[in-house]
Amino acid sequence: MKSPDFKTLWADSESLVAKRRFGLWLRILTHAAVAIAAAAVTLAAVNLAPEPGLIRSIVPHRFDATDPQFARSMSNYSQGQMFSQNAVQTLVNGDEIFPAMLQAIGSAQSSIDMETYIYWSGSVGYKFANALAAKARQGVEVRVLVDWLGSLPFDEDLFHTMTGAGVRFQRYRPIHWYTLDRVNNRTHRKLLIVDGQVAFTGGVGIADNWLGDARNPSEWRDTHYQIEGPSVSAFQAAFAKNWLETTGETLQGEKFYPPLKDAGQLDAQLIISSHPNGSEDMELMMLAAIAAAKDHLRIGMAYFVPDEIALQQILDARKRGVAVDIIVPNSLTDVPTVRKASRHFWGQLLEAGVRIYEFQPTMYHPKLLIVDDVWASFGSTNLDERSLRLNDEASLNVYGRDFALTQIDLFNHDLERSRQISLAEWQAPPLSEKITDWLASRLHTQL
Repeated sequence: MKSPDFKTLWADSESLVAKRRFGLWLRILTHAAVAIAAAAVTLAAVNLAPEPGLIRSIVPHRFDATDPQFARSMSNYSQGQMFSQNAVQTLVNGDEIFPAMLQAIGSAQSSIDMETYIYWSGSVGYKFANALAAKARQGVEVRVLVDWLGSLPFDEDLFHTMTGAGVRFQRYRPIHWYTLDRVNNRTHRKLLIVDGQVAFTGGVGIADNWLGDARNPSEWRDTHYQIEGPSVSAFQAAFAKNWLETTGETLQGEKFYPPLKDAGQLDAQLIISSHPNGSEDMELMMLAAIAAAKDHLRIGMAYFVPDEIALQQILDARKRGVAVDIIVPNSLTDVPTVRKASRHFWGQLLEAGVRIYEFQPTMYHPKLLIVDDVWASFGSTNLDERSLRLNDEASLNVYGRDFALTQIDLFNHDLERSRQISLAEWQAPPLSEKITDWLASRLHTQL
């Protein structure tokens, strides 16, 4: 047998070295891929795994919403200071909401502070950008805080329009390597404070979806509120807290907290929640309000996916004989998964006599809770785990029969444009649809 020559041996050795190097790099890349995958799984677990709730049972019914103990208790365990002598104006749909907000911006003399989850490109976005820029050029201090995730569909020309005029524009909790553990915790608040004297809150974002008067699917149904009086200082403080986290700047002095005159007859308290501390305040407020219902509970929610405790709290009200009406979106919802998850939980409610309605003309986006005819709460908070566990939210509780009756009238008007869902209809869909509803319901901690 012929012995291999030197060139053959050398080539074989080079091939062996190359194979070993390739094998080494392959192992390195494999380990790196496994490490990256493990990190991704860990990150997803940190952000998506449900956190244990502090509230583990329903709030017992001990007094009605008319009892002075209700207001005192609500002020203490929800950490919402009670302010008297406030005025609240109800603004219905974009035709009323946007002109009122822009008028307030146009009248600003010293400061404008706005915090919102949604700020999208479009005609509304440009109207607000131009209005804010105009005031900044006049020397008014203008600060805009938008959620990083909620403002992703955002034209950079809007940014330059505002910042070029001197608007202080910031994104709340942008994604960095050192913030990946809180990527799921967003600000969902909708706040506008002008000169520390007038505030706005409700369900409306800065986007064309809210234009019009809810006449067709392209005009969303929503409600916003204009507030004047001593409670405005609480709105300013809520904005200041998130602005401090984002920029490190402390807002103080008369420019932001001027002496506030009495503006009306309403008692009001602003409840805020912020992850990781304070989320239970909002949840406890809602549960306690439901517990205080004596005759009638009205719930209007864009996203209604109650956890087991909230579900039992509503069922407990029904056991006491409380009438319960709930309005939610129909198939025109912007998040179909939420609607499917919500429908999975309707069976127990319908069997207990809860009346559930789907709003028909367009997307239904309010967040409204009315207890009997004496108390109402509104703002950015939905009755779902995302609002009560993950998001920064703000809701104003208003005490007073006259105001509550205005909200009941509005609720009843929406009922006239809604379709009631019967237990038989809920039971009728095919098994495949029930399975997908159940699968969607498994995501309830994120909805």
